[in-house]
Amino acid sequence: MTTATNQLDQKTIDIVKSTVPVLAEHGEAITKRFYEMMFTNHPELLNVFNHANQKQGKQPRALANTVYAAAQYIDNLEAIIPVVKQIAHKHRSLQIKAEQYPIVGKHLLLAIKDVLGDAATDEIIDAWGKAYGVIADVFIQVEREMYEEAAAKAGGWDGFREFNVMKKVRESDVITSFYLHPKDGGPISTFVPGQYISVRLKIEGETYTHIRQYSLSDAPGHDYYRISVKRESDKGSIPDGTVSNFLHEQVNEGDVLHITAPAGDFVLDVESTRPVVLISGGVGLTPLMSMLNTIVKQTPERKVTFIHAAINSATHAMDQHVKGLAQEHENVEYYVCYEKPTEQDRLEKVFDKEGYVDLPWLQSIIKDSNSEFYFCGPVPFMKAINKALKEWNVREEDIHFEFFGPADQLNA
Repeated sequence: MTTATNQLDQKTIDIVKSTVPVLAEHGEAITKRFYEMMFTNHPELLNVFNHANQKQGKQPRALANTVYAAAQYIDNLEAIIPVVKQIAHKHRSLQIKAEQYPIVGKHLLLAIKDVLGDAATDEIIDAWGKAYGVIADVFIQVEREMYEEAAAKAGGWDGFREFNVMKKVRESDVITSFYLHPKDGGPISTFVPGQYISVRLKIEGETYTHIRQYSLSDAPGHDYYRISVKRESDKGSIPDGTVSNFLHEQVNEGDVLHITAPAGDFVLDVESTRPVVLISGGVGLTPLMSMLNTIVKQTPERKVTFIHAAINSATHAMDQHVKGLAQEHENVEYYVCYEKPTEQDRLEKVFDKEGYVDLPWLQSIIKDSNSEFYFCGPVPFMKAINKALKEWNVREEDIHFEFFGPADQLNA
């Protein structure tokens, strides 16, 4: 990567870095225009991108943050390697190819010019063209290694592979699990707890295919993968429920799904023996279930606290499973927080806290903040947990989280 950065002369670096304030101000407008122009000229790419994230502005915002970081660290791209790897995992899972990068570069430059007008001089466009080439090379190199690694693993593969739905299990009013077994009967690659797969669907009446990424919700080591999907309701013009409703209503046992090999960098440190705290909100429990099941299976002496927040028992998935683990294993502690418990929930005392997870409650059930914390859930939930942990002076390196969809900012 250092070699790649050195391909840029100092003048180019200075020009790109000088555009950082402009990107901070106009970044989202540029990336929104970028997607509009690229999809107009290359509609086939709509077979890859999540349409709901486009309409909600999540994808343009995530790309704007990436472009901003790349400009800021153009003379030291090693500094953004964690971001590069996180995005590269998603790209590999979506099957983004090297030949698509020039298309992206062309339309990014067109969008910069379109939004900034005369302020985007030929000198600036030329500098950004050179910089994009270097940045793209970094991504392509990292992704090439990931493609090779995924295919070379025992039971691994390249591209999409056919899996049968061997079992479909209703976990709550809103969450259903799908157990996936390879149609070819061959072995499947292992994964690190917390990783996800991409599912590609062709839905009748939809012009383009849909690809969604779902966390694997069981421990590795089985001859199947399990994903647990929340049914999302359509909200106006935002088609966030298209895929989840199709899976819930149309996909049945025996049907075939096309998936890519596991990917992702939000993963449990399986070598560590330190206490671990898993905090989930809603369907954010899926990667954490994989972590919990793995700890119980592989390191039963490791202390783990599992905290789950849900609206109430009707939306709470896998409660009996976790409760059973806590009863059977001394190293497992389990706590439940319901935002709006039902009268039956109160009568049966099936939760530990009403309302929201907050710092005083966390401190009352977790005696040692010197633990490793993993959390996942809706963005407002994660912002609250992140804020609480930082107020508690939990070390930055002990705070791990996962976004479903494009990365956002937790400190905003």
